[in-house]
Amino acid sequence: MTFLPQRIFLPLLYEYYTGKKLNFKEPIEFNQKIQWLKAFYQPKILNQLVDKYGVRAYVIEKIGKEYVNELYGAYDSFSEINFQELPEKFVLKAVHASSYNVIITNKSELDLKALKRKIKKWQSANQYFRTGQEWAYKDVAPKLIAEKYLKNDERDSLTDYKFYCFDGKPEFLEVHLDRVENHKRAFYDFNFERLPFRYVSEEKSISEKIKKPKTLEKMISLSEILAENFPFVRVDFYSVSGKIIFGEMTFYPSDGRKDFYPENYNKILGDLIVLPKIPIGENKITE
Repeated sequence: MTFLPQRIFLPLLYEYYTGKKLNFKEPIEFNQKIQWLKAFYQPKILNQLVDKYGVRAYVIEKIGKEYVNELYGAYDSFSEINFQELPEKFVLKAVHASSYNVIITNKSELDLKALKRKIKKWQSANQYFRTGQEWAYKDVAPKLIAEKYLKNDERDSLTDYKFYCFDGKPEFLEVHLDRVENHKRAFYDFNFERLPFRYVSEEKSISEKIKKPKTLEKMISLSEILAENFPFVRVDFYSVSGKIIFGEMTFYPSDGRKDFYPENYNKILGDLIVLPKIPIGENKITE
């Protein structure tokens, strides 16, 4: 059904996953407004910012080269990758979609034939048609990038710090732990007190007390710079041995289809998104 026009498809998608109606004329809840932004907020720069390769230039311009991960190479196809030139450990990503990543920790054990099949599958898919018509991904070329493998000192997997920014202002963050082994997450305020809402089960929520990273204040200020001028964006960072590394910018968390619990937080968080006005005589925002 992803071939349908957005203004028909998105209400169907939203109702299928939430059981609620979507009224584009009066969206109220957080995910309703995310669906509205897909359909009506389409400035061209979003195509660059969701592109894991293209966004690097934006980040370097806005906050500096020291915050982007080391890049080993960018490729249009699998055949362009020279694995002999890559280190023993690295990360291979497709830039045009979500969750298309392979972490290589022992290059000598890499099954190149299987990896080639995986990448062929990746590059044949378009994120816009693959999930919920996430507009920003629609015209992103399916390139590949190889980046430096990062590792925390304390845990086997990187800890994600995801800052929810509204009109350029970070309001709270989401933390992801142990993504590979036992993925858990939770929302926090900037005093690192857990907030009373979630979108996953309690079993998948962080229950342990976690330390506030020493880089938190800096990550907040950096996310504010990157989020400037956008009605909503989530800005992700890693903090590795005291060094801040940019992760990604996300305009449609969970595709705008995972409700929060308790239920009243769908409106509370929705109130934080102030939707921009569509110019008179236009049917969407393009600048």
